[in-house]
Amino acid sequence: MSDEEHHFESKADAGASKTFPQQAGTIRKNGYLVIKGRPCKVVEVSTSKTGKHGHAKCHFVAIDIFNGKKLEDIVPSSHNCDVPDVNRTDYQLIDISEDGFVSLLTDNGNTKDDLRLPTDESLLTQIKDGFAEGKDLVVSVMSAMGEEQICALKDIGPK
Repeated sequence: MSDEEHHFESKADAGASKTFPQQAGTIRKNGYLVIKGRPCKVVEVSTSKTGKHGHAKCHFVAIDIFNGKKLEDIVPSSHNCDVPDVNRTDYQLIDISEDGFVSLLTDNGNTKDDLRLPTDESLLTQIKDGFAEGKDLVVSVMSAMGEEQICALKDIGPK
């Protein structure tokens, strides 16, 4: 045995809290689901009867919560599906930089400067117009599976 200490640098992320398993038959409309590695919101669920091999199947139609693409998946209802851990956090908008990033104020007083403006046109114009008018704006940031995006806007009055 040697007396030297070994230091390991972890370059991989275990991803422990990004998803959790849930039985496919218990996932309902407006729930969340991972399809093809993307976090999605379920918009339609239909369940087929048990066939000659004994498994009822769930057909999910879902929309990616970050890019809005429609995805579909068919899973036996007794099997487990990955469900993303989706969080919504409200931050106060401090500044919008010229390169499309926003500066947000967190609850503990720090700033968060790593988020881009949303790609949704109506939300983007609401944020830009409200900020230009000098309103106090609070943005809702949705985060799931290591991605974050501004998804809603609240006006809390003039400064």
